[in-house]
Amino acid sequence: MKRTSKYIDRELSWLDFNSRVLCIAEDPEAPLLERIKFLAIFTTNLDEFFEIRVAGILEQVAAGVRRQALGGMYPAAQLRAIRERVEKMYQRVDAALGGEIIPGLAAAGVHFRSWEELSETDKAHLTVQFHTRVFPVVTPLSVDPGHPFPYLSNMSLNLAVAVRDPATGESRFARVKVPPILPRFLVLPGGDQIISLEEVIAAHLDALFPGMEIVSHVAFRVTRNADLAIEEEEADDLLEFIESELSRRRFGRVVRLEVEPSITEEALAVLVRELDIGPDQVYVTDGPLDMTGFWGVYDLERPDLKWEQYHWVTPRPLASVPGEQMNIFDRIRQGDIFVQHPYDSFAASVEELVTQAAADPNVLAIKQTLYRTSADSPLMHSLIAAAEAGKQVVALVELKARFDERANIEWARRLEESSVHVVYGLVGLKTHTKTTLVVRDDGDEIRRYSHVGTGNYHHRTARIYEDTGLLTVDADIGADLSDLFNFLTGYSKQVDYRKLLVSPITLRKRMVKLIRREAKREDGQICMKMNSLVDGGMIRELYKASQAGTRVDLIVRGICCLRPGVEGMSENITVRSLVGKYLEHSRIYRFGTKERGYDYLMGSADLMPRNLDRRVEVVSPVSDPDHHERLDEIFEVLFADDELAWELQGDGAWGKVETVNGANSHIRLQELAIDRTR
Repeated sequence: MKRTSKYIDRELSWLDFNSRVLCIAEDPEAPLLERIKFLAIFTTNLDEFFEIRVAGILEQVAAGVRRQALGGMYPAAQLRAIRERVEKMYQRVDAALGGEIIPGLAAAGVHFRSWEELSETDKAHLTVQFHTRVFPVVTPLSVDPGHPFPYLSNMSLNLAVAVRDPATGESRFARVKVPPILPRFLVLPGGDQIISLEEVIAAHLDALFPGMEIVSHVAFRVTRNADLAIEEEEADDLLEFIESELSRRRFGRVVRLEVEPSITEEALAVLVRELDIGPDQVYVTDGPLDMTGFWGVYDLERPDLKWEQYHWVTPRPLASVPGEQMNIFDRIRQGDIFVQHPYDSFAASVEELVTQAAADPNVLAIKQTLYRTSADSPLMHSLIAAAEAGKQVVALVELKARFDERANIEWARRLEESSVHVVYGLVGLKTHTKTTLVVRDDGDEIRRYSHVGTGNYHHRTARIYEDTGLLTVDADIGADLSDLFNFLTGYSKQVDYRKLLVSPITLRKRMVKLIRREAKREDGQICMKMNSLVDGGMIRELYKASQAGTRVDLIVRGICCLRPGVEGMSENITVRSLVGKYLEHSRIYRFGTKERGYDYLMGSADLMPRNLDRRVEVVSPVSDPDHHERLDEIFEVLFADDELAWELQGDGAWGKVETVNGANSHIRLQELAIDRTR
């Protein structure tokens, strides 16, 4: 009998998570444009998985690595298991899109069209659009002795075209890249008909290859290794080094080729040979390829085909009083303020703190860590305004934030041009903290106002990511943040903090201590909410706590390598995942019971080796009893959910929680946020 590993394979667990995302696209009860949106999210997730995780495993296989992963699988076995699952996902996508979503949208008056289905009037309109907007951008590239096979950039969508010279009968292979700068799907006048850009290009191939006979054409898409090999110790200038690595990202090895079923054997043979890949790296799907373009379809003005829009609320402690301008520093001094986004407004809390700090003449300094932010970030403009007003402004911009490197480089330069002191992070460590420190002269004394959160300072994702944050004037937390920023910006060797748990220094040790404390108690209880649970050491500690009789309840949105409910190992552990309208992103850790009191922690760190050992993370205690009640309420709502919730079984399979009461945690938390404003 095959022995089951104590752990679930990391990569397969991630695919299970993306499968749960796909389930929303398959849900007949979800609005049609929301189902389209979740296909776009599913595709983006899968693209990054291949760019980073599959690419890394392929490199291990090529290097002959025979090391077992945490779940006991060797790299080659992981690749086989990944392919098997991904192929089934493609089949599910094709069934949901072609069998339900597109017909459903057609019944609702939104039609996906092929070129042949269009009227002559619509064809004439698109022909004009092609010649004025598309033709000047497209560059057809043929392959012959004088033209080598063209370079295919990462994530590029292309047409493989077979052309024949009518005079000589000679056939050639050609490639046409679908311009990524243009809309992926075109909406015809009237707003009720949609056609893909590659369909329009394919209908006009004669204009790109005049005088040639078009034999066939088919769409294909290439995914390359996009992980940056950052050896910081060898870099004299980190910013320049990452810029050079970004240009190299385009040239990584091909890890996946997606093709349409109609591809000819000749075209597929050319692509496989020239891209230097094996047949197990080819995936056939009905398409359309690159469904990330469905975000453009989701933008259609059809509120009847979307979930009802929720308008976040201003937390009561920050609400304006008629005839009085709200001073956020006065409000924070009255008591710590706990926020949960998107239910509580990000703009009225976090952004307001930095906006008022930038304009307040009593503010002396603003310090902030920036991991991911948006191109039009109000926070960035506030930091620039503060620096231009003469305040001391420090921004730690993490250049190594994967897939946000270029945006962060641009912001770093703009901030530096405005006299903001910009730091790029620490050698060997990625800075992932979500912290802001404002130093203010309040007249009676100089105080430090702090924000510690679980989410990025990104005003757009704050509308769709569930995150928590704490606004406080706690002197110890403020002093800890001062020490942290000195550690990040200077040569401080800080090894201890008053209240904050900071990785890679104190976080792992403190978490282990709290788990072991509960394991020693007869009434021991542990409750955790996070994005991923991967760290083998932490999982072993939780197993030991379970074996000691401690009740362990986990909410893990994504990857979970722990096996719950296994007799003699983890029978006292439950694991659930919630996937729905909002991305569950907060990390909250609770130790203890209501009777003897809780230790509540909240911050940026998941229980993964990288978060505990290779990143700078901050987790803060939450001490206010009122905030304990709020956090209790969050856990209560999440564990009562029977619409969005899934449960993990000991064999590694996820099962949907049976809907009995119709409890949707996202809707319930919206209602509670509104109730608190009354």
